[in-house]
Amino acid sequence: MRVTHAYKIFRPDIEGGIPAVISQLTRLRKCGVEVSVLTVRAKGATRRFNLDGAAVTAMRSFGEISSMPISPMFPLALKQAAHACDVLALHAPFPLNDLGLSLGAPDTIAVVVHWHAEILGRKAVMPLIAPFVRRTLARADRIIVSDQSIIDGSPFLRPHAGKCVIVPYGIELDEWSDLNNNNTQKEVDALRAKHPRLVISMGRLVPYKGFPVLLKALQRIEGEVVIVGQGNEYQHLQQLAAEFGVSDRLILTGFLTRDAMKVWLSAARAFVLPSVTTAEAFGIVQIEAMAAGLPVVNTSLPTAVPTIARHGLEGFTVAPHDSDAMANAVNRLLNDPALAERFGAAGRSRVDAEYSEAVFLSRIQQIYLDALESRRRGAHATAI
Repeated sequence: MRVTHAYKIFRPDIEGGIPAVISQLTRLRKCGVEVSVLTVRAKGATRRFNLDGAAVTAMRSFGEISSMPISPMFPLALKQAAHACDVLALHAPFPLNDLGLSLGAPDTIAVVVHWHAEILGRKAVMPLIAPFVRRTLARADRIIVSDQSIIDGSPFLRPHAGKCVIVPYGIELDEWSDLNNNNTQKEVDALRAKHPRLVISMGRLVPYKGFPVLLKALQRIEGEVVIVGQGNEYQHLQQLAAEFGVSDRLILTGFLTRDAMKVWLSAARAFVLPSVTTAEAFGIVQIEAMAAGLPVVNTSLPTAVPTIARHGLEGFTVAPHDSDAMANAVNRLLNDPALAERFGAAGRSRVDAEYSEAVFLSRIQQIYLDALESRRRGAHATAI
């Protein structure tokens, strides 16, 4: 079975989030699946390379507008890719995927949509985008979502609920909970000595992640905050930190490798997911933080977010945009190490029981196989 994944960003340009999920899915090659990835470069000419055993084609980009890459050739590349695979795995939202599929795909290939989140903040262009999205969902053989709330909250998905399959994300627990060697432990110890009340957050520096709320909360947090990630909001966050008077207690790391992220996670005392819109449908970084043994402060979005680290069990949930409540929750964790440790241990146990990478990959592989079998059976019946 040949599977091609398509999305607007991928490693090594961006770590975490959807690129991390796609990277996980390339591990199905260990089960005999031939995997490739079609994506767009952050900037520059088309590049082809191999990453962890998967063939990656990163199309030319002329930059981006409102988080949408400017890549005129991507739709044509997607059409070509559809003729060279058995399963076309489209990761949404990404309108260029929808445009590319509209150019045509063989009836014999299965189209599986990984619907990660709803399309938000595109009111001006939505009348142009929506018909292509609906056409993609109509063609899709299966639609994978991480939580029922995504189906319930999507006018695009509700008509196709019968095709939707709920598969929560998973991670490899040991990858985030075990440090590699003594030198890594020394790095962790050094960071803890320098930053004894460190709070960490991770994610792309984009508006829906809610980092300005965290910076405002930092005015009242009795500690320091490190934000791991890159994106267009970097300078804006620096300016806000200066405006709020917290620059001396804020660390913006920019891009970090996974090993470096593990060091910061292991050195921190708590993790915060301050997201403010339903574009944050799940919050995979919560699972990574829980695997590292951290208590979590998240927000009460009408998505899966507050169901991952649950209020009073693995952490605290506060209202979106409520910087005072966020500061209170963080301070409570920093001031009560026993409580933080209890939440952290509960988080590790929850990841081990509910969010296993092995279960995630097994379920996805079966969905691909079922979709392909159904598609080919249907195509054969039509031909007869």
